[in-house]
Order: sequence, then structure tokens, then C-alpha cells
Amino acid sequence: MMPVKKKEESSLRAAYARIILRTLKRLFPNAEMMLTYRNDWELLVAVQLSAQCTDKKVNEVTPALFARYPTLSDYVKADPREFERLIYQTGFYRNKTRNILAAAKMVKEKFHGKIPKTMAEILQIPGVARKTANVVLGNAHGVVEGIAVDTHVKRLAHVLGLSREHDPDKIERDLMQVFPQKDWFRATYLLIEYGRKYCPARKHDETKCPLGHYEKEKPAEPIARLNQPKSRVEVT
Repeated sequence: MMPVKKKEESSLRAAYARIILRTLKRLFPNAEMMLTYRNDWELLVAVQLSAQCTDKKVNEVTPALFARYPTLSDYVKADPREFERLIYQTGFYRNKTRNILAAAKMVKEKFHGKIPKTMAEILQIPGVARKTANVVLGNAHGVVEGIAVDTHVKRLAHVLGLSREHDPDKIERDLMQVFPQKDWFRATYLLIEYGRKYCPARKHDETKCPLGHYEKEKPAEPIARLNQPKSRVEVT
């Protein structure tokens, strides 16, 4: 059985997370992924290209890429040097080329040309860790087994006091504990939109952010304030 104090803290963290989530939903009722693609395979390619790269830049690169390689088989037969030139602007182009072309071969040969529908299977694909897996499973199949933690979500989880961890898998675990499962898929895009519009990584004025009164606090402070009788935060 969970100790009383730890159980109370867990409840407070969940209550705090609900406040954050409710605000984000109000601010971004239509939050969704920004990457453009035509099928499940192109979704996987676009997500892999987005590593350490903006969605905007990926969307600038993929039209020519997808036109050059319209089918999965075209990726399997692709010349790595030509592929590198086409994705050069997304950064880390050699690693991305190696992973994407290897992924194409595995998807074609092991998964019969279909993107897997389970976390265990999709994690076998080269270049796919939990972030990419969560994004692809959720958008391609409506399968939600976790929360995609990219650089935006990682930073916002720290800024808003939702996690003290630095490892993406541990941050995901923390977020899964405080966000309702029905909101796991959407939580990623809500946090990303908030970071883009109000709370960028560069220096900015937190007083203009809707959640700015949390942004200067240490991770434990918002949770502690919920336990104060005169807290200005109300849970509904």
C-alpha cells in the first residue's frame, strides 16, 4: 500500500496537472501534429526527420522527398548519397538516411509493408524510440500506449513543474502518472503549441504567458501550493 504522505503528494500532482491540462485545452482546442504526409510510411519518415529539426523545415523538405520516393519499395532501392542530399536541411542527415533506409527494408520484409500496431513491434524498427513510436502509433492507428516526449515536451515538463527528470522515458512516465490516459495522445500537441506560442526556449516575458505564474517556480512549488489553505489555484 502506498504511504499516506506519498499518496497525498501523488493526488496533488495529478490535481495540478489537471489545472495545466484544462488551461491548455482552452487555449488550443484544435492542437494537432503539424507534419504533413500521405500515408503511414511517410508519417514514420517525417517523424524521424523531425528529430532535432523543426516541423516547418521538415514540411519544406518532404514534398520533394515524397515525390522522388512515392512507394516504400523506392526507399528500399534508394541510393544513400542521393537521399542524404534530399534531407540535408533537416540535420543529422547521415544518421537519418541510415535509419530511414534500414527502416524501409524492415517494414517491407518483416512487417509486409505495413507499419506495426504495437509498441513492442514498432520499437524494433531502426531509428524508432518511444517518442517516434508514440507519435506514429497514435496518428496512424489510434493506438495510445504513452506520451510522446520531444524536446518541446521535455522542456515544458520542467518549466511547468510536471517532472524533475531529464531522461525522456522517465519524463514520459511522470506525465503518464499525472495526466488522464484519455488525454495522453493530445497532451503532446497541447504542450508543443504552448511552447511555440507562449513559452519558447529563448528568453521571454513569463508574465505574458497564461501559465506564467508557474514558470519561474521550482518543480515542487506548484504542488506544495495546492496543499495550502489559501492557495490561489482552484481545482474543479
